[in-house]
Amino acid sequence: MGSFLNTMNLLLLFAFALGGEVVNLILQSGMVAKIVILILICFSVLSWAIILGKIGSFRRARAQSARFVRAFRKASRLQDVAAVAEQFKPSPLVGVFEGAYEELRRQANAGTRSVQAIQRSTQIASSEEMTRMERRLPWLAITAAVTPFIGLFGTVWGIIDAFNGLGTAGAATLRAVAPGISEALITTAAGLFAAIPAVIAYNLFTSSLREFSARCDDFSLELLNAFERGNAQPAAAAQQPAYRGAYEVRE
Repeated sequence: MGSFLNTMNLLLLFAFALGGEVVNLILQSGMVAKIVILILICFSVLSWAIILGKIGSFRRARAQSARFVRAFRKASRLQDVAAVAEQFKPSPLVGVFEGAYEELRRQANAGTRSVQAIQRSTQIASSEEMTRMERRLPWLAITAAVTPFIGLFGTVWGIIDAFNGLGTAGAATLRAVAPGISEALITTAAGLFAAIPAVIAYNLFTSSLREFSARCDDFSLELLNAFERGNAQPAAAAQQPAYRGAYEVRE
């Protein structure tokens, strides 16, 4: 009984969001239509939760990325950047830097130098960061693709029921069939109500992910340039320990 009341409350809230007259249509619709609308409400609520969460996380990542790049360019040593990288953690660039920095430290301990290994580390870290940022986005694609068909199923079912009742009543008039069809079309409207925001958000987030991926690639190149400049020591300075100077790495 309690779950039924909760279901009815959700239906009423959804109806009020669309308009007052929709309340009567939903209440007068059949059980199948109500179940379809409840399913669509669940899809819509979950997709909106993802949308709002991603808006906040992408906004923080964009702001922290700009701050981290400025800190990286102002720093005189890599370990200075590593010491403050944690406070820029929402940025995917931090993961790229940490992957390259860890590989650089391993090379320093082993006494080797390989720009290709650092490049591979940045690519792996960038891929991991993009995977993390893409988390839960497929649900928006599923919502955008599935909910119109769920709503259409409810509409088709309602039309079948309306014509079945029309055949039973034996009155083939528009006045007799119009209420049933209008009730059936509510599920299509509900499906579109759930799908349209999901489609828009998914495309916007996909565009933002491409932007973050490009930023990670650019930062990887900038990091590799900084590493190569740190290793390009003149012959007269060959006796100095490796990884000293502007991009010194402490063991």
